[in-house]
Amino acid sequence: MRETEEHLLELLEQLLRMKNECSCSIFSECGLSDMTVKQIAYLKTIEEEGEVTFSRLAEITRTSKPTITETINRFVRMECVYREPCPDDRRIQYIRLTERGKMIARADQAALHRMIRQMMNSLDEEELDLLVGILRKVR
Repeated sequence: MRETEEHLLELLEQLLRMKNECSCSIFSECGLSDMTVKQIAYLKTIEEEGEVTFSRLAEITRTSKPTITETINRFVRMECVYREPCPDDRRIQYIRLTERGKMIARADQAALHRMIRQMMNSLDEEELDLLVGILRKVR
């Protein structure tokens, strides 16, 4: 049993490495090989919230407003986000993702799709059916 557990661990680590390589590839395509996990989480939050202000992002991420301002300024320089003034109250600014920011925020999902394509290219149809059947059982 211990041997099986170790073998599963090795295989899962291999799959995670494969996914991480796909993610790194996407970040390199965006010219952002040095993005941190926290920065990616901020971009995902901005995407999920849709209309998010500096104050709201600070609240959601439990981060100070100065830290959010610094992070957003960095994102603007990286061309990941832009500021959009609220039409009703010019003091309020919304944080919006650029196409580049959206690509980064969705990198995990895109990496999974790339990984699946790699698996589909490596396995024949019978093996894929078997893999799908096994994964459906895992809860």
